[in-house]
Amino acid sequence: MLSDVSTPQDLDDRFRAALTALGAPAQRRDLGEPLPGGAPLTGAQALALFDAQLTSRLLDLAGRWLRSFGEGYYTIGSAGHEGNAAVAAALRPTDPALLHYRSGAFYCLRAAQAAGAFPAGPEVPDDAGPAALIPDPRTPGDDGADGERALDSGAPDPEEVTETRADDPDADPSDSGVGWSDSGVARSDLGAVSSDSGVARSGLGAESSAPDAGPSDLGVGPSDAGPGADVEIGPGAATSTGRPSVDGGAAPGGSAEAGAEVEAASLPAGVGVAVDAAGSATAGVPELPLPDPDDAYAAAARDVLRGMVASAEEPIAGGRHKVFGRADLAVIPTTSTIASHLPRAVGMGLALERLRRNGRRADGDAAPWPPDAIVVCSFGDASVNHATATAAFNTAGWYDHTGLRIPVLFVCEDNGLGISVRSPQGWVAATLRAKPGIRYFAADGTDVAEAYRVAGEAAAWVRRHRRPAVLHLTTVRLMGHAGADAETAYRSPAEIAADVARDPLLATARRLVEAGYATGEELLARYDERGWQIRRLAEEVLDEPKLASPVDVVAELAPRRPVRISRAVADAGTRAAGPTAGARAEAFGGKLPELAGPLTLAQSINAALTDGMLDHPGMAVFGEDVAAKGGVYGVTKGLRDRFGAARVFDTLLDETSILGLALGAGVAGMLPVPEIQYLAYLHNAEDQIRGEAATMRFFSRGAFRNPMVVRVAGLAYQEGFGGHFHNDNSVAVLRDVPGLVIAVPARPDDAAPMLRTCLAAAQVDGAVSVFVEPIALYHTRDLYSEGDGEWLAEYAEPGAWAARHVPIGRARVYGVGSAEDLTIITFGNGVRMSLRAAATLADEGIGSRVVDLRWLAPLPVADIIREASATGRVLVVDETRRSGGVGEGVIAALVDGGYVGTARRVAGLDSFVPLGPAARQVLVSEEAITQGARTLLAR
Repeated sequence: MLSDVSTPQDLDDRFRAALTALGAPAQRRDLGEPLPGGAPLTGAQALALFDAQLTSRLLDLAGRWLRSFGEGYYTIGSAGHEGNAAVAAALRPTDPALLHYRSGAFYCLRAAQAAGAFPAGPEVPDDAGPAALIPDPRTPGDDGADGERALDSGAPDPEEVTETRADDPDADPSDSGVGWSDSGVARSDLGAVSSDSGVARSGLGAESSAPDAGPSDLGVGPSDAGPGADVEIGPGAATSTGRPSVDGGAAPGGSAEAGAEVEAASLPAGVGVAVDAAGSATAGVPELPLPDPDDAYAAAARDVLRGMVASAEEPIAGGRHKVFGRADLAVIPTTSTIASHLPRAVGMGLALERLRRNGRRADGDAAPWPPDAIVVCSFGDASVNHATATAAFNTAGWYDHTGLRIPVLFVCEDNGLGISVRSPQGWVAATLRAKPGIRYFAADGTDVAEAYRVAGEAAAWVRRHRRPAVLHLTTVRLMGHAGADAETAYRSPAEIAADVARDPLLATARRLVEAGYATGEELLARYDERGWQIRRLAEEVLDEPKLASPVDVVAELAPRRPVRISRAVADAGTRAAGPTAGARAEAFGGKLPELAGPLTLAQSINAALTDGMLDHPGMAVFGEDVAAKGGVYGVTKGLRDRFGAARVFDTLLDETSILGLALGAGVAGMLPVPEIQYLAYLHNAEDQIRGEAATMRFFSRGAFRNPMVVRVAGLAYQEGFGGHFHNDNSVAVLRDVPGLVIAVPARPDDAAPMLRTCLAAAQVDGAVSVFVEPIALYHTRDLYSEGDGEWLAEYAEPGAWAARHVPIGRARVYGVGSAEDLTIITFGNGVRMSLRAAATLADEGIGSRVVDLRWLAPLPVADIIREASATGRVLVVDETRRSGGVGEGVIAALVDGGYVGTARRVAGLDSFVPLGPAARQVLVSEEAITQGARTLLAR
């Protein structure tokens, strides 16, 4: 029946039946011995991997169980992908990891590593000869320049390995049992009592079907003795290991005790030997201990369960989402279900290399990870086709081609399906192999020994060469995509059964038994004991508090600490005027900007960027054409000469990659200032801001940050150049992003202090700011008449930075005439046009106050209400569009604030901006502002 291989309960029953059928090994082996066949794992390590895998599996079952009575909110599991535990084991717990949603076993193993619970690897004999190198998975060692250690002389050198793949492990579908249904479990059943009478505890509280009897009662053991039983060693008798015993008195030239010592030497380590008065020796093979209820796997399970039930006690997101993440595990949360975290991973790799060279972050602290750390990021096979994955692979390869090193290990976990859409046979391998500049490795993810070996080779290669590689891990998918997925609609019973037959958890169990480390019954007991622990933890987290107020939810969204930001700006001014004054004079070539006379908007931003680079050693400016050319409009001119190509550099032409580099650099502790050449180009990559940048604090409770200031040349009104790509007036998508700061400086004397504020906010609060620079105002000099120079402004000397600080969310007000008749609220190009219109109205005896919002998010609501109420007549001048424009937000703020006067809008049409003079037909003009004011005043 199809249900026999598609429900969680059935998967559990089949696994338990298969474990029972494994029986006992003909020969017991100590856990400290290496796996037979040259695998680079000891039995203890394989058992630890099994523990991580079974913990992950039981968490998947728990997720479905919790959902069955409405107490669980996340059922995408890792069943079939548990081989990623071997990837975690091959890495170090200090290697930053960005994990996709099927990484449960990786997370559990990483927790064990960090707790020191992952055993050491096999010892290498002194005469082992030239050894293959794989990374020490426990700590950054001192075993060589790259922290590598010798393992197995028979293993191939990672330099020579480009692909490794083993045949699927032998598996017979008949090895699995059938049972369990998806009917759900009432919460009233939560109080089931565990049995201490020798009956194995079942996976999630149900009674075990395993018999009380030992292996001999099942007819599967080599003798009548179960695990842990004493076996007599007498003349001609076989030991419990299956080896012939040594006659107690037959040792040449020695006593019975000496013979027993010879026999003891031939036994596995850890096997106890007792010699009686008659000279007979007795050996006891210790059984596997049951899991510690408070070990690292249990702690990891509690983390995951808390995420499933949206507990406010969950350690990373605090109930906001179910993610894999924890700062002390170097697991950086990503909420992506596809591949939007991959560009960030590339950015982190780039940042790691830069930090490795100078060792300091933007805040002066030490780099957050060891110098030889590598970045690992995992994703599914369907994500290979996503634009963000393509961008990440292309960027990593592009930089590798230029000689810039990026130590990133991409891990593609290929189960052949993207929900219901199949990956064409061979497509993923062909695609990944074809990525230039990225080394390709492959392994069977259902075989932990092979996965561990190949992952070790891949990680060692990336660590040694500081270059990107991809590990293609073939997996299976069990229990469908998620709890609501009816996979029977698109998969045949045979396909589902074939995946069940390749169950990686069963494959690991089979290897443990066949190698002699355990019996099937011991592993079943281990599975049941862990299941009972997880059941108990699930019951505990159900009663933990949830986020219960709006304040709780948004607490970590975008904390604002204006006093600290103001102090940071003042401190920067103190440093610039004092300890770093000499370096500052040198950077400006002796021509300090405050002594250069009035500056344009572009010149003021350039000077502020220079001062920012001087004050923030980890600050980097990058984007298309920003280095040698100095930007399309010359705003970054001279920065590369002042600070070098390592801090001011050109990127490839891809906005997703530019923002991804910034995201990775920010989370690594740098202060990135990427440039997007035009506002329209930002729309190509806006999810990197919405889904990745703005969510980091929210989904990590501030444990991780990705501070950045994204500079964007934007808005319309360019003369002689344009079209909708270069005259874009759409900012609605940015204003919709929670927590994002949007700055739009109109005048030079606002641009520099606002940029300093954004840099300080990034440093203090980890803020993500978008700094929209009006292109048409970059080089504007005049306001009312040609040659008046009234749009120029002096650059403040460092001692005046504190006094001229512009806090986030504060407007600027200009009084024209009496300033008592009309309030004009605007921003960007609208400021200049409104001031000109106000001058015309002043000639008619109408006094205006022009309010420059300066900040589109958060809006300066208090200033808006105050200035609107002062006149009772408000004209909103919005150069963006009537629908979805900034003006809608201003009017809403007036209404919400209780404003009772009159209001009118002048806004751009709901149209793209056309080329040439036709642009004037859809954009706001001075005449429209003047006429709008007159109409409002005539009411």
